[in-house]
This record gives sequence, C-alpha cells and structure tokens, in this order.
Amino acid sequence: MPAAPPLPNLLAFEAVARRRSFALAATELHLTASAVSHQIARLESQLGVRLFERSAHGVRLSAAGEQYLARIGGALAAIASATEDMRQGVSNSLYVHCAPSLAVLWLMPRLQAFARACPDIVLNLSAAHTHSDFALGQADVDIRYGVPNWPGLVVEPLFEERIVPLASPAFIREHRLKRVEQLLELPLVQSNVSVVQWSDWFRACSRLRAPERFGVRFDRAQMSLDAATQGLGVALESMTMAGKHLAEGKLRPVFDPAQAVKVKAHFAVYPARHAKRPPVEAFLAWLHGEAAKG
Repeated sequence: MPAAPPLPNLLAFEAVARRRSFALAATELHLTASAVSHQIARLESQLGVRLFERSAHGVRLSAAGEQYLARIGGALAAIASATEDMRQGVSNSLYVHCAPSLAVLWLMPRLQAFARACPDIVLNLSAAHTHSDFALGQADVDIRYGVPNWPGLVVEPLFEERIVPLASPAFIREHRLKRVEQLLELPLVQSNVSVVQWSDWFRACSRLRAPERFGVRFDRAQMSLDAATQGLGVALESMTMAGKHLAEGKLRPVFDPAQAVKVKAHFAVYPARHAKRPPVEAFLAWLHGEAAKG
C-alpha cells in the first residue's frame, strides 16, 4: 500500500480549505502560519499537485484541491468521530449515511422508535446526494436512492413505492382536475433526481406524450412535495415519501392511486463485513421492520 501523507499535513490542508486562511487555520491548530504553510508545501510536494491558489485576496482551493478534499474529508471526519467515541467510552456507535429526502421525510420521524428499541446504540446520521465511501470509513450503512449498481456491496431493497401525480386539494379544486390530458395545460413540478420521470408516468398510465417544459425543477423530493403543497403545480412523487403530506391533507393523489408507477429505489447498502457488528445488525433489522409497515 502506498504511504499515506502524514496526518498533520492532512489536518493542515483540511483546516486551510475550510477556513480559507492560513492564519485562521494556524490559530485553530495552535501553530504558526509559517508552520501550516510548510505542511501544505510538503503535502503538495508529495502529491505533485498544487492544492491552493494564492492571491492578494486570500487563498482558495485549486481544482485538484477540491477533488482531494472531497476524497479525504470524510475520512478525516471518521477519524475524528472514532477518536471522540473512544474518549467518551462509546463502543456502540453507528454511522448511517442517507439520501437527503428519505432522511428528512421518512427516517427522521421514526428515529424516536429506534432510540426506544436500541437505547444503547449511539446513532450518527448524515445526509447527502453523494454516496458514502466505505473504503474511507465514512459510514457503517448507506441508505441510497437510485438504480442499484454497486458491485462488491450488500444491497437490500427497503420498500416498493407508488409514484403518482400529487397536488394540493385547493389546486385540484381550482383546476377541476379529473382527466390526465388536463395535466398538459398545467404547471408540472419536475424532480430532476427521481428514477421515475413524467415521461415514464405518461407512458405507463396514458397514451399521451409528456410535456417537455416544466414550471419548476428541483433536485430533492422534499422540495418537489413542498412546491406542490404551495400550489406551484403537480408533483410526481412517491406516496411513501409524501406520507406526512398526505396524512395531514396537504396533498392528495390527483387520480386513482392505481395509476402509479411502482419501483424499488431505496436500498440499504453496506460491505458484508459490517453486518458482523451488533449495532449494524440491530439497525438493519429495525430498518426493514419499519419499511415493512409501509
């Protein structure tokens, strides 16, 4: 295995990248600015790339620096978390990474139940569109959204979702929505990251061709649902993800829920070796139990 750069050099790099200042990074690390500068220079020499662009206006990451930070940032955070767990005597920590909308709309409302079921497990939850890098120790379990293509990992589907057009009751009344063809004259909310697009729904549930223009576009299901709640248009989203919106009466299926595209797009993903850890085993059992409830 190639020798890794000295940890102090990496910590200096991360601090300068985060603070955008050698002086502020030096203060945080209890070093002189000169010492931090030398650590960065040694790291750049070892990597053979320039990590920062320096100017009279300050310092900023180079393109190579941005890429490097994206790769090592999670590893440094994992080291810091593991160190803090050790200091606090925490042995049952669990690190879960999750797709953002699922984390907010589905997982968070259920975490109290997990805390009651597994009071000895300290859960650390993070959320981002990017997948966790298991090689860097960023997570024990990653709950991913998308088309499963993750070789070398255990991939477990969580639930089947029904994707349907959703709108606020007021929007449905105002536009007297009853027929699919009416959608062609109304603003549709586009969810850019959804595995089911409007073209898929129109193809599966009607003989009409989906429009090519949309009123608003979002990169998260949560924002698409909120946009529909606010009357910005009709969203094409999962009834599972919209569970709270539906229960509170903020959204309704525009048509019969039978007119749905069914998919399995959320997965619990992890290396097989992680399943041997009791906290992981307990979390996965609880997760699948919650998913089975719908």
